[in-house]
Amino acid sequence: MSGPVLEVEALCKRYGAELAVDGVGFRVERGETVGLLGPNGAGKTTTINTILGVLAPTSGSIRVDGCDLARHRSRALARANFAAVYAPLPGNLTVEQNLRVFGLLYGVAGLGARIEALLDDLDLRRFRRTKVGLLSSGEQTRVALAKALLNRPRLLLLDEPTASLDPATAREVRARIRAFAASGEGGVLWTSHNMAEVQEVCDRVLFLSHGRILLAGDPRTLPAEHGKATLDDLFVAVAREPLSIREAP
Repeated sequence: MSGPVLEVEALCKRYGAELAVDGVGFRVERGETVGLLGPNGAGKTTTINTILGVLAPTSGSIRVDGCDLARHRSRALARANFAAVYAPLPGNLTVEQNLRVFGLLYGVAGLGARIEALLDDLDLRRFRRTKVGLLSSGEQTRVALAKALLNRPRLLLLDEPTASLDPATAREVRARIRAFAASGEGGVLWTSHNMAEVQEVCDRVLFLSHGRILLAGDPRTLPAEHGKATLDDLFVAVAREPLSIREAP
């Protein structure tokens, strides 16, 4: 395996006269976790939805594990997966039923063994016959992560994956995701408003403002490079005073 798991080039998305995403370009390498940050309305969700194939870009290109999304949609999306707390799995299906249905949709080879492995890895075995809607938020998050890992994705997209979780559960989820990235087979694109979490998990961050990448760099050193004490301070500056922040090269 070689090359990035995600390549986004000159991505634009227009809604009538509004340019929601304006020439965004970035890569996610294997073994890397990249944070996509920015205030509400910055273009994060639109960018993620174009990468997932939910929205068609106005212009630009997206390649997932080397597959062009526009020309080889099914092949590209088969190499990605997604999880978010606001996109719950069907609550009337059990944990095992959810994993089986999504595994069939993804065409996962050896599905039974893959489900058993994920039930063990994510400590879900005792819930296998429990309806997902009856689980706690932390348990549902682990099931969603199991679903997102079913097809052994090269690109894992996570939108606020630990929102509303208690600190212990959030720590556990972060550890699982770090282990996925550390395997070196795939990469993670992560969005969050929790800057302490971003600083702990992400190797690199991209700050979006008005549909453009304003800043990019190491979340541990980027604030000082722009005269800010913390990543929180930098986030606030990007949200309130983007013109005072130097545009990323």
